[in-house]
Amino acid sequence: MQTPRVLTVSEITKQIKGLIQQFDSVWIEGEISNFVPHSSGHMYFSLKDEKSVIRAVFFKNANQYLKFKLQDGLKVVVHGNIDLYEKSGQYQIIIDNMEPKGLGMLQLHFEQLKEQLRKEGLFDRERKRVLPVLPRKIGVVTSPTGAVIRDILNVLQRRFSNVHVVLNPVKVQGEGAAEEVAEAINYMSREGSFEVLIVGRGGGSLEDLWAFNEEIVARAIYASTIPVISAVGHEIDYTIADFVADVRAPTPSAAAELVIEKKTDFIEKLRAYEVRLKNDLTNKYQTYKEKLDWIRRSGLAMGLKRTLEIFKERVANAAKSPAFLRPKEKLSQLKQEVDESESKLGRAIKHLLENRRNEVKVLSGKVESLNPLKILDRGYSVTLKLPEKKIVKNALELKKNDEIELKFAKGTTNAIVK
Repeated sequence: MQTPRVLTVSEITKQIKGLIQQFDSVWIEGEISNFVPHSSGHMYFSLKDEKSVIRAVFFKNANQYLKFKLQDGLKVVVHGNIDLYEKSGQYQIIIDNMEPKGLGMLQLHFEQLKEQLRKEGLFDRERKRVLPVLPRKIGVVTSPTGAVIRDILNVLQRRFSNVHVVLNPVKVQGEGAAEEVAEAINYMSREGSFEVLIVGRGGGSLEDLWAFNEEIVARAIYASTIPVISAVGHEIDYTIADFVADVRAPTPSAAAELVIEKKTDFIEKLRAYEVRLKNDLTNKYQTYKEKLDWIRRSGLAMGLKRTLEIFKERVANAAKSPAFLRPKEKLSQLKQEVDESESKLGRAIKHLLENRRNEVKVLSGKVESLNPLKILDRGYSVTLKLPEKKIVKNALELKKNDEIELKFAKGTTNAIVK
């Protein structure tokens, strides 16, 4: 009888491994469980369905470009090779590609990042800043060749022709686009002269808009020291940048309308403010003047009345005292006291009047600082049509050879329309 060959554990394991390795390219779908990300970057987990479980390994060199986060319960479709881990005798799949089952990979990444940033507070309404009323310098982060920058400039030219706009040109899609957008936002935030930023691009597919769904862009917008308007895609498109930005504009043209008012509307508001401030100043001045007159009159009357009372009291006391025998001496003393009282009263009235004058002076200074015409110091001017000196609100009001007057913060000059 032939003696059967006895195999070692290692020998039989190798034979089984050779059989298993015939499955060198397979697709498997299942639900992730027991997910463990290793510090090396490798990922270890199980794939399961209702009846079975298989171990899975996703090495760093294969998973480093994954666009979504793995977690227990996520259903996926994977591709790889079946292998046997000899040390434990357990078969497993070595994954080289993975896609989410059902929900698209980019959409899943979008939802996962959106939820993460929401929990961190990047979308909180309380932290969103109000846009400046009249920004002196507007930054735009977009492509220099697309229609976006042309649309923004056209709208701003119509609304406020002399506004200062600076473009920071960047890629808006493809590899490296997110990094360029984020760096542009960081630079213009640090630079110090910009008061508001418009960040955006035109419409496109989810893949085209993806740079504005990257975490690096979201965190750059959140860290910006100046308000940011997100203007990405069309009205129906939403990106992570829209949720983090201080204001979301449905289109780039709408962003230009949000960033600054029409110049004509602004001038009308300034004129209304000027009238109201003048009325307020006149009313306050009259009120303080009346109060000052009343205090002055009442203070003199009360001071004189009190002086007479003191005088009568002293005379009465003098009549009852031995000093009555020396009336000239006592009267001289009383006269000196009356003089001192009058001096004190005069100093008190002078001090009171000086305080009131200072209060009126401070109030006048505050009102003057709010004067709308002070805005001319910032480089703006007012155009008047001669000879009636009518404020020009629309270029269509002028024709060739009209004479106009330009009013600046310091001085005026005349010009002829050519």
